[in-house]
Amino acid sequence: MEVAREFTLLTLTSTNLLPPLQMDSLLYFEKIIFRRPEEFSNFSSGSIHAVVFEVDDRETIGGSAYGGQRAVCCTADLAKLGVCTQGEIIHRPSTNNPGWPKVFGASFGIDEFEAKLQPRTIHITKTGMYNVYFMHCDHNLKEVVVEGKTIWKNPTGYLPGRMAPLMNFYGYMSLMFVLLGIFWFSQYARFWREVLALQNCITLVITLGMFEMALWYFDYAEFNETGVRPTGITVWAVTFGAVKRTVARLIILMVSMGYGVVRPTLGGLTSKVLLLGGTFFLASEVLELVENVGTVSDFSGKARLFFVLPVAILDAFFILWIFNSLSATLNKLQARRLLAKLDIYRRFTNALAVAVIVSVGWVCYELYFKSTDVYNERWEKAWIIPAFWQVLSFSLLCVICALWAPSQNSMRYVYSDDSEEFDKDITLTLIKPSLLPSKDVRIPSEVRSTPGGDGTSNGGDVEEDKTE
Repeated sequence: MEVAREFTLLTLTSTNLLPPLQMDSLLYFEKIIFRRPEEFSNFSSGSIHAVVFEVDDRETIGGSAYGGQRAVCCTADLAKLGVCTQGEIIHRPSTNNPGWPKVFGASFGIDEFEAKLQPRTIHITKTGMYNVYFMHCDHNLKEVVVEGKTIWKNPTGYLPGRMAPLMNFYGYMSLMFVLLGIFWFSQYARFWREVLALQNCITLVITLGMFEMALWYFDYAEFNETGVRPTGITVWAVTFGAVKRTVARLIILMVSMGYGVVRPTLGGLTSKVLLLGGTFFLASEVLELVENVGTVSDFSGKARLFFVLPVAILDAFFILWIFNSLSATLNKLQARRLLAKLDIYRRFTNALAVAVIVSVGWVCYELYFKSTDVYNERWEKAWIIPAFWQVLSFSLLCVICALWAPSQNSMRYVYSDDSEEFDKDITLTLIKPSLLPSKDVRIPSEVRSTPGGDGTSNGGDVEEDKTE
């Protein structure tokens, strides 16, 4: 069993001094019990060790004989060299962190089913990523189960070091959403008679964003205060976030299709749009629940990929559909010469294009960051990864709010029959006149008889009519 957590030491000013014990980061082992099956209890065992070390000191755990394969347990060859005791964990004192790593354990007696690790408190004096390994070198021990609790605490609370900055981040984001809401709702109240359906949807997204950021802040604050993550608040925060992302994507897609601008309804596409939105909500909800509800740990790459991949595919599908729809809508607006709508759609397209380019660049950076940080040595910067996506989505929401803010001219962007009549007039002016006259139209010189003629001219006219 492996546990990994981070500790952060903060520089405190003289304005807020804490008692020395409260300033320490600590790790407390409470009621750690090792259990083995009854059929494997007829012998006394070697020690089951708890090994605590900072990630920079990982090379002090284990060793190799004559430069061969690295081993954690002392082998016969290493014991002959006198560097360790056979059957024990190999570890050397750290040169950077005196007194580390910490190694201690418990063992089974004959016919004993349980071995208890004595309660122990370890004070942390150096900032870093700390790991706990429970391991043994006794080949006769089988099917050992570890039960118990470890308590990790930083000077500022129980939040892990990589999560602690997010609490302040969500606090600031809550404030930003409040400021955006004040601007939007003030415009909404001033021009409520001119409000469009699209602006009602934007209002919903802003409201959901306020609740999401506030819930995430209270979730982290409760975790930091008690050391136990509040499942109820976490689930609500995840759900509000998934609903907000789904509604935002559906709004962008419908606007890109020209809903309410060049077409009154989505027609047969309504069911497809709702199906895509429902699927995205389920995939996003499951991913966020798996990542945030339950034990805080480093999720295995393959297992996480199983939940990330569907969301990534659906996002890519959204992007393709949105830009294809935008291209068609821009062409329609240009053909109809609806310049006001065309201008706002061009700005909207540019904002989306910038957001997509930045997103692709950040995904590449995220892949690089995680692939080059195998041991989580850059944990102090890890909070930037999820924070960036929140900032990007909020920035795009601000752009949309600026483009479609309620105003006295809001109704000029709405779909109306007048624009359709205007479209028909333009279409007629663009039709090229035919060079051939219609069958129902007679040219005066052809239907008029020649005065005093012998009828030949009239017969010619008849023949010409037949030819036409």
